Amino acid sequence: MNDIETIKTTKTAGNEPARGPRRSRAGILAGSTALAVLALSAGFLVLDGAARPSHAIQAPPPPPSVLVSEPLRQDVSQEVHLLGQFSAVDRVELRAQVGGTLSEIDFKDGQIVHKDDLLFVIDPRPYEIKLASAVASVQTAKARLDLATSQLWRAQQLKRTDFGTAENVDQRSNDLRAATAALATSDEAVRDAQLDLEYCRVTAPFDGRINDHQVSVRSLVSGSRAGASATTLLATVVSLDPIHLDFDMSENDFLAFQRAHTPGQLGETVRFRLGDEKHATHTGKLDFIDNTLDRSSGTIHARALVDNHDLFLVPGEFARLVVEIGRPTPSLLVPDQAVMLDQSQSLLLTVGPDGTVIPKPVEVGALYKGLRVVQSGLLPTDRVIVDGLMHAMPGTKVTPTASAIHFAADDGRD
Repeated sequence: MNDIETIKTTKTAGNEPARGPRRSRAGILAGSTALAVLALSAGFLVLDGAARPSHAIQAPPPPPSVLVSEPLRQDVSQEVHLLGQFSAVDRVELRAQVGGTLSEIDFKDGQIVHKDDLLFVIDPRPYEIKLASAVASVQTAKARLDLATSQLWRAQQLKRTDFGTAENVDQRSNDLRAATAALATSDEAVRDAQLDLEYCRVTAPFDGRINDHQVSVRSLVSGSRAGASATTLLATVVSLDPIHLDFDMSENDFLAFQRAHTPGQLGETVRFRLGDEKHATHTGKLDFIDNTLDRSSGTIHARALVDNHDLFLVPGEFARLVVEIGRPTPSLLVPDQAVMLDQSQSLLLTVGPDGTVIPKPVEVGALYKGLRVVQSGLLPTDRVIVDGLMHAMPGTKVTPTASAIHFAADDGRD
């Protein structure tokens, strides 16, 4: 019994050292298993994170805001904008009608002159001598006429008493007629000499402004009442009040004007502005339309008569005209800045019911009180983008805000 117990004890004691390594391998296996579980868990976490979106990504921005408005409805006259130039109603070149030495200049260059004001004096002495000679010739002709009258009376008396002949009477009658004609010729010579003497004094033909003198005192001038080209130009006078405003209309504009007015009708009011003005606040009356269309330019000449009481307007100055060529018709108007140009056509950006930007090709007309007339391509109910065009792209969404279109407060209808 003791031996058996000893053997068991010995086996048991011999097996004790083997228990240590078995526990180490079990611990390593357990650790490896734990690492595998952790790695697998980490893999699921990574896959789960890749599958779900991150909450840090921002949401897309809202559509941009724009101001929209329906087009303004207004009765608008069909108008055309033209370039015109002022010209004098009367313009006269003062030329010498008699030759001689210029002795006086009685004005200052560029001044306003009035009708019959003395401007130039040509030395009158040669023409005074001519007039005196003509007057003397008249006296001689009168004396000859008196003599011829007396001789005819005596010849007639002698013929009654048979002391004279009919031939003598006829001769004296012819002498009387010749003396009468000579007197008439002398009288005309006096009138001619008086006219030359009058032309020695050059006066203003009407109220106006004179330019600078073209000759100086003591200059020898040549003149002719026939208006020959060799006459000396002294100065030029132009009238200032009223003044003409000349312009040309195209054939289409003229046809529209003819259809809207009685052919040949004049007196229509035209508006205009000067080069340094923004609005057409001045007016004139249409007083002339030419009778022929210019074939080379396809235009017809017309003009308006403008009052110039303050003499502010000057011939040769330019102006911008507004001419009404059609009667008022219902029209749609939008701000001029809302009109976009796409190559050769005009566009307006509108907003549909769903907020989509829709471009619309339109045909536009002239400006009216600062707004652009839309002739076709737009409906009265369209919502036109009037502000925020830079944020609106065709086909994109926008957030429309209602607005209103108004006329410019200081506009002058140009």
